[in-house]
Amino acid sequence: MGEQPIFTTRAHVFQIDPTTKKNWVPASKQAVTVSYFYDSTRNSYRIISVDGSKVIINSTITPNMTFTKTSQKFGQWADSRANTVFGLGFASEQQLAKFAEKFQEVKEAAKLARDKSQEKMETSSNNSQESGRETPSSTQASSINGTDDEKISHGGPETAALMSENDKLKTTVEQSNTNAKKLETELQTLRDSNARLVDALTESSANVEIWKKQLNTCKEESDTLREKIAELESQCEKANVEKERNSKLTVRVQELETELQDKEQELENLRKQAEIIPQLMAECESITEKLQAAEVKNKDLEDRMEGLQADIEDSQSKQGNMKGELKKFMDVLDGKIDELHEFRQGLSKLGVDN
Repeated sequence: MGEQPIFTTRAHVFQIDPTTKKNWVPASKQAVTVSYFYDSTRNSYRIISVDGSKVIINSTITPNMTFTKTSQKFGQWADSRANTVFGLGFASEQQLAKFAEKFQEVKEAAKLARDKSQEKMETSSNNSQESGRETPSSTQASSINGTDDEKISHGGPETAALMSENDKLKTTVEQSNTNAKKLETELQTLRDSNARLVDALTESSANVEIWKKQLNTCKEESDTLREKIAELESQCEKANVEKERNSKLTVRVQELETELQDKEQELENLRKQAEIIPQLMAECESITEKLQAAEVKNKDLEDRMEGLQADIEDSQSKQGNMKGELKKFMDVLDGKIDELHEFRQGLSKLGVDN
């Protein structure tokens, strides 16, 4: 059957920079297909991704691998055999969660497959040891049967049965020797594979320590970047404040320019008026002279008014005196009239009496 895909998704693929071991290098320009493959022949699992004709991920999953979520949409794992770290950027958190769950399932399946292979290896090694123990007795039996050639040559049906059984034992011994050699070869292969796995495990452990240091470094850089981002945000806020101030200052400058234009217009008007000032000064001097002459005349008129006022007061006093004298005269006249009236009345009485 070969390898068959068991899970497929799409993501942006990254690899750790081999020189700095810190920065991510994009392995694909866009999102590509990333698939889990299961090899039923070898009982192994791999993650494979191809961008066009280029294989950008070919990672065999081992029980020692760990998939780490470094952000909401990004995850990574280390491959000691490929001597690199793969990173995947997903379009959503759900895709990342599904990929991580599948990674854990495949990791557990790889662990079970390793345990089964170790059990088979131990069983086959035990069988090879047992077959090695049985081989001397079989050879001994064949040697014993070989010393009875004279009996076999002179025997009957029992001798033929022993010969056939002896041949079967020889065939069994040869097969067991062949199986033992094969098992020894497989055991040696498994030992070499185990040694390589131990080396890979040691290397992966060392890489884990390196990656931990790199992770701490990345965290420190992330904290530094966050602080820088905070500083930049504060600077942006200050820049916004400065922009507002600049806009206000721009408006104020425009207002001042408008006022300056108005002042210049007023100054131009004043300059035009200044040209008329000599004429106005001459007119002002003539008006001043006229005003002085009017003041002199006014003073003369005031003097006359004072004289007239004095004459009026004298005439008023004289008139008052005349009014007093006239009143006295009227009083005297009234007395005289009253006397005359009385005299007329006396005359009339005398006429009546006569």
